[in-house]
Amino acid sequence: MHLEQIRSEEDYEKALARIETLMDAEADTPEGAELERLTFLVKSYEDVHYPIDPPDPLKVRWTP
Repeated sequence: MHLEQIRSEEDYEKALARIETLMDAEADTPEGAELERLTFLVKSYEDVHYPIDPPDPLKVRWTP
């Protein structure tokens, strides 16, 4: 799969599906490089389209 940028929800879904097939790829292989590139693209897309706000420290409760 060759994507330079994820531009739509369809591209995003395709990238996620391809990542799933590449999860066992070795790091120093073409598949490993593709996995690394796709995860970077997905993270970039998610940062814009699915932002997660940091938690409010006053609402976080720690329990041992």
